[in-house]
Amino acid sequence: MNYRTHKGKSLVLDLEDYTVLDIETTGLDSFTSKIIEISAIKVRGKKEVDTFSVLINPHRPLSYFIKNLTGITDEMLEEGLEIEDALIMFKEFLAGDIIVGHNVNFDVNFLYDNYEKYLNIYLTNDFVDTLKIARRVLNLSHNRLDDLTDYFGITARDKHRALNDCSLTNKVYINLCKELGSEVNV
Repeated sequence: MNYRTHKGKSLVLDLEDYTVLDIETTGLDSFTSKIIEISAIKVRGKKEVDTFSVLINPHRPLSYFIKNLTGITDEMLEEGLEIEDALIMFKEFLAGDIIVGHNVNFDVNFLYDNYEKYLNIYLTNDFVDTLKIARRVLNLSHNRLDDLTDYFGITARDKHRALNDCSLTNKVYINLCKELGSEVNV
């Protein structure tokens, strides 16, 4: 059953203009878990021109695992935005851009479900997944973001924070496009 009928298409393109996206959540299920951070980097002519980053109050304590993974604490989220406000602000920032992300289907599905639940609209932007591209063309045993930053010699991260992951994903995407040339448009 395909219940996200208005969801954008997954693309494999070498883009000049796009928005890199990453979110942090309380868990893996978009219906029972909450978004706690949305970050994005707007790219024009393959250059980062603007950033967006907000923390969101989930109105419940974070698990030890999520605190340890992200470095985000309950205290940090107490002053976070309400999800509706964060989604409205993000929608304005994103506009009609194609989204680029690593394992971006996860992020897009979370946002799609939250747009529908809280704003009664659909996230219809098309998207490019660096994980999908890497799996298709690189011969690595694993294609996690950390694996790709290692492969391309990009400085690694210390915590899963959304804005830092956007920056790393953008560098990976640019390197994938350079390495693959015209092949990325298949």
